[in-house]
Amino acid sequence: MITIDGTHLEAMSAHGQLDYPYECCGLLIGRFLEYGRKVVSEVYPISNAREEEAKRNRFLIRPEELLRGERHARTKSLDVLGFYHSHPDEEARPSRYDLEHAWPTYSYVIVSVREAQANGLRSWELQADRSQFDEEEIVRGESSCL
Repeated sequence: MITIDGTHLEAMSAHGQLDYPYECCGLLIGRFLEYGRKVVSEVYPISNAREEEAKRNRFLIRPEELLRGERHARTKSLDVLGFYHSHPDEEARPSRYDLEHAWPTYSYVIVSVREAQANGLRSWELQADRSQFDEEEIVRGESSCL
């Protein structure tokens, strides 16, 4: 289960719309809690290193940008909980590419963007054996609780 407040859900959707028809991407920053629960306190947009037309349905985070995001989280005594990205003109479900490049424990929020309009988002977690994703429940939180 992952708790994300409405402003962060809206920010991810807006980022997906802004970068359409390319995939947007960013980090989910917050805290890992007991029993595998996570609470997002910040979304950290990152530019997609794969912006060429042939790869518009892929995202790549440069190592130096990931490092910068991890440092940013540490300055706030927070962790990188996972990643978000958009799927232009596709469903908010992991692709084969997502499965091949994901890491267990992290959350992967996917925003579906159709014709430049956000069309819902879902969160996914990779099974420990890396065989498939399981959908992760998103609980809409309040900013003051994070």
